[in-house]
Amino acid sequence: MAIVELAVRRIDTREAADAVVAFLVSPQAFDDERPTPGEEEHFRTLPYLALEGKTIYWYMTDGAGEVVAVTGVAPNEQRTGGYTWDYLVVRRDYRRGGAALRLAGAMLDYLRGQGARYLVTYTCDLPVYAGVRRLFDRLGFSMNGRLPDYYFEGEDRLIYYLDLRTSGRSETQQ
Repeated sequence: MAIVELAVRRIDTREAADAVVAFLVSPQAFDDERPTPGEEEHFRTLPYLALEGKTIYWYMTDGAGEVVAVTGVAPNEQRTGGYTWDYLVVRRDYRRGGAALRLAGAMLDYLRGQGARYLVTYTCDLPVYAGVRRLFDRLGFSMNGRLPDYYFEGEDRLIYYLDLRTSGRSETQQ
């Protein structure tokens, strides 16, 4: 897949939010086949909150207009310049081609341009999430915590932090 030809867009219409939700709930989105009830709710609601300015979601489409990658952030609950990064999802047949790095780069560029102070994200410690953990490392995140049995028994939540004021340019800008 020619990732460089895929446009990165922000959700700004109901139709775009509908397409992103359809992708997030599709079998092509996640390898982990046990989403939590909260995750299932997020997949169906967070993209629509972008239309209200409560979240910011980016997505990529292929030549046929099908969504192939999605990511989103929201300001922290204190509204002090920090953001929380939820969900970086790439369709299976577009993985390992640079889509995740490109989408994350667009998000980081936007946040830095807005003067954001930091970005917090998290993932599960299951082997299926090893790729996203490598991406967090590549982007300069530090792992700052572990919550045992957070998702389900035996599935820990790993918490990552990136100081956007000192981390310099994203790898996608170099």
